[in-house]
Amino acid sequence: MAATKILLDSGPLVGFVSGTDQHHRWAAKIWSSLYEPLWTCEAVLSEAIFLLQSDGVSIDTLLELFERGLVKMDFNVSAHQPDVWQLLRKYADQPMSLADACLVRMAELSGHCQVFTTDKDFLVYRRKGRHVIPLLAPFDS
Repeated sequence: MAATKILLDSGPLVGFVSGTDQHHRWAAKIWSSLYEPLWTCEAVLSEAIFLLQSDGVSIDTLLELFERGLVKMDFNVSAHQPDVWQLLRKYADQPMSLADACLVRMAELSGHCQVFTTDKDFLVYRRKGRHVIPLLAPFDS
């Protein structure tokens, strides 16, 4: 059986890096039980940098996670633009962020995955239109 690929959203990434984040303890506990690398996209990295800097938190630890290969990016929005745009249009009432659309598309491309998130919108999102996306989240999924 293939290992579960963990797709990382900005909430747990910020929570892990920022000791003052409301999800810090939860994110650190879950992260410690996971096998690296975790996978994400540029949109998630952009959100995380913005959120950390907005709170006055250094992004050094965040960048080191990528430099050390603990978190990797393997998704190119341009290569999946029609599918990502379709998701953004489908879930516009949520509203869906670009990061969320990229993670949903990554979940569609991954056979066996879980999205590590604090975002309840992932309870609504579906991969390939109808399949629930397995979550690692601080709420019941």
